[in-house]
Amino acid sequence: MPFRKIRQIKQFFVFYASLFILLCAACVEKPAHREMESIIGKDYFEVLGVKSFINAGLPYSTLSGSQMWPEVMDAMNYGMRHRAKYKELHDAVGRRIAMLIGCESAMVPAGASSGITLGTAACMTGTDEERIRQLPYTEGMKNEVIIQKAHRYTYEQAVRTAGAKLVEVETSDDIKRVIGPRTAMMLFYYGRDPKGKIKVKEFIRLGKKYNVPVFLDGATTVPPAENLKKIMALGCDLACFSGGKGLQGPFSAGLLLGRKDLIEGARLNSSPNDGTIGRGMKVSKEELLAMMVAVEVSLRRDYDADVKQGKARMAQIGDHVKDLPGIQTEVFVPGHADQMPRLRLLWDEKKIRISPGDLKKCLRDGEPSIEVVSFGQSGGEFHISSWMLRQDEVNIVARRIREVLEKVME
Repeated sequence: MPFRKIRQIKQFFVFYASLFILLCAACVEKPAHREMESIIGKDYFEVLGVKSFINAGLPYSTLSGSQMWPEVMDAMNYGMRHRAKYKELHDAVGRRIAMLIGCESAMVPAGASSGITLGTAACMTGTDEERIRQLPYTEGMKNEVIIQKAHRYTYEQAVRTAGAKLVEVETSDDIKRVIGPRTAMMLFYYGRDPKGKIKVKEFIRLGKKYNVPVFLDGATTVPPAENLKKIMALGCDLACFSGGKGLQGPFSAGLLLGRKDLIEGARLNSSPNDGTIGRGMKVSKEELLAMMVAVEVSLRRDYDADVKQGKARMAQIGDHVKDLPGIQTEVFVPGHADQMPRLRLLWDEKKIRISPGDLKKCLRDGEPSIEVVSFGQSGGEFHISSWMLRQDEVNIVARRIREVLEKVME
């Protein structure tokens, strides 16, 4: 068969095969376009498949922090309805917060960890614009931060974010040995004061002796709100506090308090300034107002009344389970940093066959889901905190704990 004839036959089959495919595709029914149904105004968590819970534990960031005061939410709504120039508003908010607490200067960072980064940056750069834009590269500037070995913790990453490096010490003699021309700052974690060999007053004294700024991390030391004043009265150069925990302000805001020159440096290292280490650490105008109001509301709270109420709620839960065999209950207030009442449950695991970790898991996985505080997977110690627990949730928590314990009794 001539080559031309073969080519014509091939072209014929290709043409009609292509036509057949196109006809088949046209006959296939296309799915009708359906607009996604709106969920506005509905139960968002339920629609999204997100499980809500009762917080009988602590206001950790992983648990979305604390519930804002009603006055704080009102302040946020006010901020949404009105406009102001950012710098002017932040200046005014900082002045009022400083007046409320009785410190030299204040700013609102994007949480306590953000405050550590910005404070560290300020200790390295001051208000020098060239150095501010150089971070996190610290060539030619002080970049060492002294910290006690007993105070090492995950949030020290905020120091390294600014470009600084940590120098570990254990004793006052160690500080005298390592401090030098490269030392930019000394960092003290207030929650670990009982554990470190150098106590807070001595640490601050050494900072002043060697003219090195001392930064005190007091993120979780509220309530009572009076600790804001107490810590600043110690004489530290900078201190940070979480806004979305004990102060019950915005989740993504906090406080950075201290020397005027260092707060100015921290502000210059922060948003909305371009080309800075903290450009992404934004705090909205609504959060600025809300953080200011959170401080004022917290300082006006009757802490003794809150503790009394918390103890009553913990006793109510304890009374609901204390008749179970092998159970011991104790209402107490933790020392130092966390000062809100808790209920400690102790039990004989030979009679009630469950560990604290397993009890915690059962409560978390149940309905409603409940978050608590537990220590270890064995040993029989289990805590409930009054910090985030509402009155209408107390009986629910008591009932659920009893239900789980009764199921595993001998």
